[in-house]
Amino acid sequence: MGKNSNFSDTATSRYSLALYELAEENSSLKEVEDQSLALSKLINKNKDFELLIKNPINKKEDQINIINKISEHYNFNNLLRKFLCFLAEKRRLFFLQNILKNFINICSQKRGEIFAQLIAAKELSESDVNKINNDLSEDFTSKVKLEYKYDPSLIGGLIIQVGSVMIDTSIKTKLKQLENKMIEA
Repeated sequence: MGKNSNFSDTATSRYSLALYELAEENSSLKEVEDQSLALSKLINKNKDFELLIKNPINKKEDQINIINKISEHYNFNNLLRKFLCFLAEKRRLFFLQNILKNFINICSQKRGEIFAQLIAAKELSESDVNKINNDLSEDFTSKVKLEYKYDPSLIGGLIIQVGSVMIDTSIKTKLKQLENKMIEA
């Protein structure tokens, strides 16, 4: 499994970087990034489309036809359409979700953005999330791309992770630490 995972990571990185370089050369980076994000969301929301991409027994002609129809419907950049068809032709379309995610990450990194994750025990308003995002951007002196998730299992508090830095003020974690101390005593 280690070899296959390593191969897929390498292939994903190469395809993502190739898409980035092609989009940059064609001065369509922003458009391809926006459309890649939309396509990624479509895959996550539409299980039939996800199965078409991931199922290895689907014919590549069927995959290419669907890609062309989706590209036409959503008015995808021709470069992105050709890239998707290339992946289907080479039987690599099952990598698509990872390729798109990696491509979007490359775009953000090239702009100097930092990724952060915020997990909160209560639902936060958009203004609360924006304030935390702005505070993090000031603290890290870089634009922070914040991903917010609501997780009631935390009981209270929040978890913020920026790169390898993690701040965990959740009650769930504090209770777990207390439990561990009691077991050790």
